[in-house]
Amino acid sequence: MPDTPPFHLAFPVHDLDLARRFYVGVLGCGVGRENSHWIDFDFWGHQVVAHLTEGGPGDVAENPVDGHQVPSRHFGVVLGWDDWHRLADKLKAAELTFIVAPYIRFQGKVGEQATMFVRDPSGNALEFKSFKNGDQMFAK
Repeated sequence: MPDTPPFHLAFPVHDLDLARRFYVGVLGCGVGRENSHWIDFDFWGHQVVAHLTEGGPGDVAENPVDGHQVPSRHFGVVLGWDDWHRLADKLKAAELTFIVAPYIRFQGKVGEQATMFVRDPSGNALEFKSFKNGDQMFAK
């Protein structure tokens, strides 16, 4: 097990095939165990599990951040700077609709970070971010 323990997150999806195409085909996640009701994905070393449900993620409140409406319920991963830029290019090439298109926050300041938000086919919001200086993840 790595020094930082991986997290586990379960979330609802309305179609497992669409979830597989998105998480594996678009994001590049690996697949672990699965059955007809759920799939384990290797989400950058973390275990996220898509559970087949009748409903989706439901209505989610949004909060204003830098002039964008950010879904208050979302999950994601903090990537290295170059990896984040490669993923941003990949998601643009896949013609995904961004909730928040890739951009840089706090440019030239402490905590400079790249961020972007997308939704999976079931409407779950995901954020991908990176810090120019990884040591500043929790800097104020």
